[in-house]
Amino acid sequence: MFGVVLPDHTFPLDATAFAQVAPNSWLLDLSTLALAAAPRKAVVFLLPAAAAALPPGKAVAVYFQAAANRPFAFLGALGPTRPSASFPLPEAGDEPEPAVGPAKLGVAVEDAAALPPPPDEQRAERVALRVGENLFNFMQSFCGADGGKLVVPTDILDRWFRKFQERAKKDPTYLKSFDF
Repeated sequence: MFGVVLPDHTFPLDATAFAQVAPNSWLLDLSTLALAAAPRKAVVFLLPAAAAALPPGKAVAVYFQAAANRPFAFLGALGPTRPSASFPLPEAGDEPEPAVGPAKLGVAVEDAAALPPPPDEQRAERVALRVGENLFNFMQSFCGADGGKLVVPTDILDRWFRKFQERAKKDPTYLKSFDF
């Protein structure tokens, strides 16, 4: 039904490398692969017959657990229109408690409508929100109020964008500050 490749670490692994833990859920314990280093990404794919046979409204959700004492993180979903994807794998992080136990990759057939947006989409939304807040704060410093409405100069967007570009050129880490 599906397979996975850990670039620079493995050849393609099919579903038989995974342990079926529920009727529609499978886990791959990465410690069983004897990898020289922790993988940084996983390419997960559906076989053509499986992609075509996926029931309407269902998707194959992909999860990753960096250590046994860490929660599973949703990486994204596959389906007939997206039969494969490359997912960056989160690290165990600097939690106060040290990472214990093996990392695991999980795959489950779930309702597509119930899945959260992929982390990349969440990140894009956060960045857009921060850029919008930056623009709003800039505009407020030049505006007046007229009956509960903000009145701003007509060239305010151009002025803000020039300032934004200049700051980004001067400080390469400036754009990273918009992600949280």
